[in-house]
Amino acid sequence: MTTQAVTELIGVYHANGSWRGELAYVVKKAAGRGHCSLCDITHGPLRRRSSFDAACTTLGVDFTLLHRDERPPDVLAITGDTTPMVLGRTATGLRVLLSAEQLNQCRADPDALVEALQQRLAALGLHLAPDANAPSASRNR
Repeated sequence: MTTQAVTELIGVYHANGSWRGELAYVVKKAAGRGHCSLCDITHGPLRRRSSFDAACTTLGVDFTLLHRDERPPDVLAITGDTTPMVLGRTATGLRVLLSAEQLNQCRADPDALVEALQQRLAALGLHLAPDANAPSASRNR
């Protein structure tokens, strides 16, 4: 049985990337009115988690992180108003890999994210296609 290759992972935050967007997210989260489970996995209280970057190195493909206001048209077409989310890019297009609920189940643990991705890829008949040119960790656009 042949599985389809995922050449890139794309995580979309439930926040905008501008300074206003970032500030609005922090205020909403502090007030208990906003939450992004992908943010919780990738960032601690003050900065990006080194444990997230370390977990990404085990994947072997680019893991691009985008804010809602940074999505290119193909990502926007898939995600719409539903974020956060992790997508996989294949030769035939984008596939939803992890929903907001599935990300929430990772409980802010980067290793749990990797495990959830591996399980979901297997369930969908997909596999990661390591790229010799891929960076050793995730990247933001």
